Amino acid sequence: MENYKIRIENVVASTQIGENIDLNKIAREIKDSEYKPKQFPGLVLRTKEPKAAALIFRSGKVVCTGSKSVDDARMAVKEIIKMLKEIGIEVIDEPDVRVQNIVASADLGVDLNLNAIAVGLGLENIEYEPEQFPGLVYRLTNPKVVVLIFGSGKMVVTGGKNPEDAKKAVEKIAHELKTLGLM
Repeated sequence: MENYKIRIENVVASTQIGENIDLNKIAREIKDSEYKPKQFPGLVLRTKEPKAAALIFRSGKVVCTGSKSVDDARMAVKEIIKMLKEIGIEVIDEPDVRVQNIVASADLGVDLNLNAIAVGLGLENIEYEPEQFPGLVYRLTNPKVVVLIFGSGKMVVTGGKNPEDAKKAVEKIAHELKTLGLM
């Protein structure tokens, strides 16, 4: 197996940190928070180290996005808990942080003929409408991810729950393309 460079671009994780969270108090006391309840019910709180953004809801649900690794997502949640405790908000110390989605990018390092790939891979798992979108959309079942494949050989893998999913998807597609003589 060749080693393709795969980069995690974004990890989305969620957790429950408590209930009846006072978003107005957070908005008043943490200067970098953003809360506009008429536009969106969640408060946005950003962390600098690791760099991430969290949406905090009154229900206590938190969605953390923007981190570049699963560990960073977990560390960002810990940082948010620390920030909230410092202003007297009651939260769970060690919440269960679950990865919802990992977006990764990869590069096969060769130009691809997307028309030939759409035919070769079979149209049941593929959407390719070049007039609407320049990439081919390939839905894999194992791992359960969606891959955008571009003529440049670049790919975006989304929907994975762990970093290994992106690696498996890229290797599987590269193998299929080589087998079909399309790479």
